[in-house]
Amino acid sequence: MTPPQLAVELAPERKTNLSLRNPVMPASGTFSWGLEFARQFDVNRLGAVVSKGVTPLPRAGNPQPRVAETPSGMLNSIGLQNLGPDRIIAEMAPVWAGWDVPVIVNVAGDSAGDYGDLARAFDGVPGVAALELNFSCPNVDNGLDFGLSAQAAAQATRAAVRSCELPVIVKLTPAATDPAEIAGACVDEGASAICAINTVPGLAIDTDTRRPVLPRASGGLSGPAIKPVALRVVYEVAQAVRVPLIGCGGISSGRDAVEFLMAGATAVQVGTASFSNPRAPLDVLEELEAWLEAHEVADVHDIIGCAQPLPA
Repeated sequence: MTPPQLAVELAPERKTNLSLRNPVMPASGTFSWGLEFARQFDVNRLGAVVSKGVTPLPRAGNPQPRVAETPSGMLNSIGLQNLGPDRIIAEMAPVWAGWDVPVIVNVAGDSAGDYGDLARAFDGVPGVAALELNFSCPNVDNGLDFGLSAQAAAQATRAAVRSCELPVIVKLTPAATDPAEIAGACVDEGASAICAINTVPGLAIDTDTRRPVLPRASGGLSGPAIKPVALRVVYEVAQAVRVPLIGCGGISSGRDAVEFLMAGATAVQVGTASFSNPRAPLDVLEELEAWLEAHEVADVHDIIGCAQPLPA
């Protein structure tokens, strides 16, 4: 049997396209800069690589402890620790440029102008294929501001899109009352794709110390516990916008990936599963391909959105 066709396109309307050989990539913040994982397996086999979040200035991150295990998930409060754009461009981008896989840089700012400045900084940098705008980090001050307001999200998206030729992806928070409205506002301003979702704000208490486990109290919940939430958001956003979606949240198997594709995603991100299994994104890819072959699906596009409501 001929192997199924896995290639997908995430920026069909942009002058600079974003073509992936397959729909599987790591989620931002779970794959570092990709260099460590490149020693574990061939990252070129993935559809894309997504970097940690980059802010206008370097950040030391939040106090330890930064992670806490929860039933079927994990809370994190990393605090966007990163090297800043200058060092990323000088030290990481040259390595990425030697890879045969597109690298998407996740960026986060405190103002719409920050997103414009970051987009301008990374525009035209060899090794950087696209930007992912982080409007949805729950473990820094003001981290959710852009993700909760359609107007603010639109302003930041506009600033980024007008400042670069790179495809711009917007990452949504499930904390928004209507994620589909946020997505629509961003698409209207030129977002090439939507990623759904980021972590869910959560809390854990240490019953011995009688205090929150994380120093900042709340953090971002990820892992299998949030998969139904993420699926619901993807399913609803797919009905509201006509750009590719990237499903993210609780994906740890090929079957999980299939569910997100059927809900309307064009691609998927694997996050928390990588903490216990560094090879998780590649495992998901291989299991997805095996599922397609077993069900005689010739092209991954044949299942994208197949669970959506049938036309009247």
